Amino acid sequence: MNDTSMKMRLLSFILLSGMSLVTVACSPDNDPLTDGTVIPAPDPGEPDEIPDNSTMNRNITIRAGSNSFTATLEDNEAGKAFAALLPMTVNMNEMNGNEKYHNLSGNLPTNSSRPGTIRTGDLMLYGSNCLVLFYATFSSSYSYTRLGRVNNPDGLATALGNGNVTVTFDINN
Repeated sequence: MNDTSMKMRLLSFILLSGMSLVTVACSPDNDPLTDGTVIPAPDPGEPDEIPDNSTMNRNITIRAGSNSFTATLEDNEAGKAFAALLPMTVNMNEMNGNEKYHNLSGNLPTNSSRPGTIRTGDLMLYGSNCLVLFYATFSSSYSYTRLGRVNNPDGLATALGNGNVTVTFDINN
């Protein structure tokens, strides 16, 4: 076997290993805290719940350290269900040099699709319980449910840093 073919096999192995890590880290089957409970979208008729989208404040604040970013939640069931969980402070894990993720304790409604291109500031749901905040733009073949988007993501990568980070999500009043 020549050096070129050995290098190609090694590169293939590394790439395939890296892709499997993405799937395992955010896999709904990989979270021992997840009991399979679905967190329903809020019922607009119930008191103290988020009203329907015609009056729902879809603006949230995302804080990492002393940095704050305004984001807008999607007008979908997953966005409503996520809003019902707020305020929330979570430890988000680093992955792939382009995203932070956190496995929620329950499942949110999903309507996943393949966006093709992930953009800096996208707030997505992988599977039904893996919250993902992207801080770099790249192509992806994975499927996500869109939760929202940071309105102005300038400085987001710097604010989130290189490792795990504590992030607070809160509804703007």
